[in-house]
Amino acid sequence: MSGLNQLLRRFASIVETVAAICLAVVTILIFVSALGRYLFSAPIPDAFDISRLLLGLAIAWGYAVLGYRGGHICVDLLVEALPERPRRALEVIAQAILLIFTFALAWKLFDRVISAYNSTEATSDLRFPVWPFIGGIWLGVAAAVLTTLAGLILMISGGPLQRNDPEDDVYE
Repeated sequence: MSGLNQLLRRFASIVETVAAICLAVVTILIFVSALGRYLFSAPIPDAFDISRLLLGLAIAWGYAVLGYRGGHICVDLLVEALPERPRRALEVIAQAILLIFTFALAWKLFDRVISAYNSTEATSDLRFPVWPFIGGIWLGVAAAVLTTLAGLILMISGGPLQRNDPEDDVYE
């Protein structure tokens, strides 16, 4: 399993980098568009549409990392009080439920990609087709299905998910 774990770690690192770049582009795009709007009365065309689609890409691909690392929001009041074996069983059940939800989300999102492609849906100003963006979002959720499944396999085989240490979390 260490080969799978190493591959998933590399994948997670790449995905986090791409998501960070998407967020940086969104930040720059909105900032420059706001400057253009207030200083020159000329915002960047489609800045809103492109920024919301890029934000969706960042979230969907971040979701793929979540399936592997198990870093979603959770309250461990009950789980931490349990002995090791029931705790492990509960975590496996939670990961399986996450897998089912993620699969359903990917399935419905694929319908949305097909719908956007068939309708020739486009951005409002520059008329960019939106289906490639929605397709990228679907790819992120489809990758999340695979990483969540890999995380479930790792958990069932006795290996832990790569969780962040509580000291790494920032609550402020």
